[in-house]
Amino acid sequence: MIKVGDTLPAVTLTEFVEVEGNGCSIGPNPVDLAKATAGKTIALFALPGAFTPTCSAKHVPGYVSQYDALVAAGVDEIWCVSVNDAFVMGAWGRDQKSTGKVRMMGDGSADFTKATGLTLDLTARGMGLRSNRYSMLVKDGKVATLNIEGPGKFEVSDADTMLSQAKA
Repeated sequence: MIKVGDTLPAVTLTEFVEVEGNGCSIGPNPVDLAKATAGKTIALFALPGAFTPTCSAKHVPGYVSQYDALVAAGVDEIWCVSVNDAFVMGAWGRDQKSTGKVRMMGDGSADFTKATGLTLDLTARGMGLRSNRYSMLVKDGKVATLNIEGPGKFEVSDADTMLSQAKA
């Protein structure tokens, strides 16, 4: 399992981009973790699934509402990671009004989740392999803090905890 001091796994996440950038960038775009985190401080949080109750009612909204405070504390970007495809993450981001504040990163095949060792098997509930609920402060590609939730909990991966860690 990933721990404080470790470098993020060398995998690629996907992000649905709504606005044209360089080339044909609208739609799912690959995000190379090593390149995307180089020289930056990222508040990364992960959760079991898009459009699920706690994730939609508390987790994402907390980071959206704390965006300005997190940036003021030195966070360059906020990322939400879930074992969903980029299309679902893009639709969820629109629903959560997170555009411009939280980057909604799809881990469709769970490559990142498996590489971190933070998997959650929800097969018995019809959801398959998912991500555990957690947050981490990532500085220049390395884990600076890691907050892993217990089963069914939402106590340490919230935006307020991340904000206090970013300020420290």
